[in-house]
Amino acid sequence: MSRLDSFIRRMSAQRACLDAVTREIATLPGIVLELGLGNGRTFDHLRERLPDREIFVFDRRIAAHPDCIPDKAHMFLGDIREQLPLAAARLGRRAALIHCDMGSGRAAEDDALATEIAPLLQAMALPGCVVLSDQAFQQPGWHAEGLPDGVSPGRYFIYRVESRGNAD
Repeated sequence: MSRLDSFIRRMSAQRACLDAVTREIATLPGIVLELGLGNGRTFDHLRERLPDREIFVFDRRIAAHPDCIPDKAHMFLGDIREQLPLAAARLGRRAALIHCDMGSGRAAEDDALATEIAPLLQAMALPGCVVLSDQAFQQPGWHAEGLPDGVSPGRYFIYRVESRGNAD
């Protein structure tokens, strides 16, 4: 498969998953965390799908289209491992949706980052929160959910944070 075809499949899977999970969290109040602003495409899509939600964005640096940059109050700039604890202290456990799009294409590094940040995300996730990611997570109390039709296993991952207190 060409890199262009792979990119199109990834973007189609990402959109299908984003659309599915935004419908799933419709009745769960809370904020949205977007890890990896990139050029702002998914942030813009989330703003359109969830117009009444606060969306907090994390990235190392801003490289997005000017129309797709959140205001300073909703942006955490810097290393994600340093910014997530700051965000948790400021925002608390209020996330209804966490979208992680931070894969580098280097499997060992991506796996290590996912392992490191999972407990930090857990500290911000409401019971019933949906975690959508381009990387697999192995976090106690997070249960894998099915993918939308047409999304190949391993292309994207959807987790539901356990509703019971023992996952906290």
